[in-house]
Amino acid sequence: MAQWLYRIVPTRPDMVVDATPDEQRIVGEHFAYLVALRDRGTLILAGRTQEASGTFGITIFEADDEAAARGVMNADPAVAAGVFAASLHPYRIAVARDGLDG
Repeated sequence: MAQWLYRIVPTRPDMVVDATPDEQRIVGEHFAYLVALRDRGTLILAGRTQEASGTFGITIFEADDEAAARGVMNADPAVAAGVFAASLHPYRIAVARDGLDG
C-alpha cells in the first residue's frame, strides 16, 4: 500500500489563537476523524507545528492509490468545511522508529 501525506493550513490565520465556536467544533470532528483513521489502521501519524502564526499540520497515511488518498483527505471534516486548506503529496517513510521504515 502506498503512503501519502496531506498538509493542512488554517484558512483563517487567527483561528489557531482565536477559534470561533464553530471552528472549535469542526476541529474536534477533525481530531475524531484522525483517531478513526488510526483505529482502522490507515493513519501512520498526524500532528501540527506549535507556532501561533504560520502553523500547519501533516497527516501521513496509507491508501491504495491517489484517488483513494484524495478521498481520505477530502473526507476530513475540517477540509470539507473549509476550515483547513489541504494539499496531497505522495510520500514514503525512509527512516522511522518501531519498524515503520519504508
